[in-house]
Amino acid sequence: QVQLVESGGGLVQAGGSLRLSCGVSGSIFSTYAIGWYRQVPGKMRELVAGITSGGTTNYAGSVKGRFTISRDNANNTVYLQMNNLKPEDTAVYYCNTVSYPHRNGWGQGTQVTVSS
Repeated sequence: QVQLVESGGGLVQAGGSLRLSCGVSGSIFSTYAIGWYRQVPGKMRELVAGITSGGTTNYAGSVKGRFTISRDNANNTVYLQMNNLKPEDTAVYYCNTVSYPHRNGWGQGTQVTVSS
């Protein structure tokens, strides 16, 4: 069974930083690209950053230059460093595979709230 455990969210002022962590089952961590998604009530969940098993990264335009995704292969963990946070970054953040995430289910996510 795939396990995805997100942590690190919180309340921060605009311009501040947070670092999210995602523990991923070893069975998928070493094989698939892993992404960070976010969702606000009433909107679709969106992919904001992804990293392949080889370390290639991609970002949504809205976070490019502010967010950095990275992975720790020794600990099966993916991180999202979020800098210069904006109120519009407020959302619940989830991690999952970039491809076919619905096959894995979703974790509880971690709430990020940015105050203006």
